[in-house]
Amino acid sequence: MEKENFVHAKTHPEFVTITCLKWKPVLADDRFKDIIISSLSFLSMTNRATIYAFVIMQNHMHLIWQILGDHSRENVQRDFLRFTSQQILKILRNENSSLQRELRVEARDRKYQIWERNSLGISLWSEKVMRQKIDYIHLNPVKAGWCEFPEEYKYSSAGFYSNGERRWEFLVHIDG
Repeated sequence: MEKENFVHAKTHPEFVTITCLKWKPVLADDRFKDIIISSLSFLSMTNRATIYAFVIMQNHMHLIWQILGDHSRENVQRDFLRFTSQQILKILRNENSSLQRELRVEARDRKYQIWERNSLGISLWSEKVMRQKIDYIHLNPVKAGWCEFPEEYKYSSAGFYSNGERRWEFLVHIDG
C-alpha cells in the first residue's frame, strides 16, 4: 500500500450526497437552491471548505468538497445543514406552505426536518475517482431530462468545468 493511503481522509476531497427528507422535492424552488449556493460561498469565504463541484437537484444535492484547517467534516456539515434548513423553513413558515406540513417530524429536537440524517460521504483518494464523481454529478440534470448538456443546467458546476464559466466564485477547479 502506498504511504498516501495512510493519510487522514481530511487531506482528500470528499464526495457527499445530501438528500431531502423522504426524497421530497424541497429544492424545486430556486430560492432554496440560492440558499444552498450562498451557504457554499460562505464556507469557501471563511476557509472552512474548498468546493470543487456540485449539483442541486429537486430532492437532493451532490457535492465534492474538502474540509480545511482545524474544522471537522461533522461540524462543517452540521452547520451547513442546520443553516440551510433554518432558512428554508423560515420561508415555508412565512408563506404558510403545505410543504412545511409535509416536513413535520416526531423528533425530540425538532418539529420540522429538511434533510435526511446520515448523508453519504466518500473520500476521494485518486484523481481518476474524483473525475468520475464530477462527471456523475454533472450528468444528473441530463439524466433527469432537464437539459441536453450538463452546462445548460444553472445549479451545477458543469459550466465551470466545460467552458470556464465563473457564475459561482467559490468554485475551485480540481486541476488547481
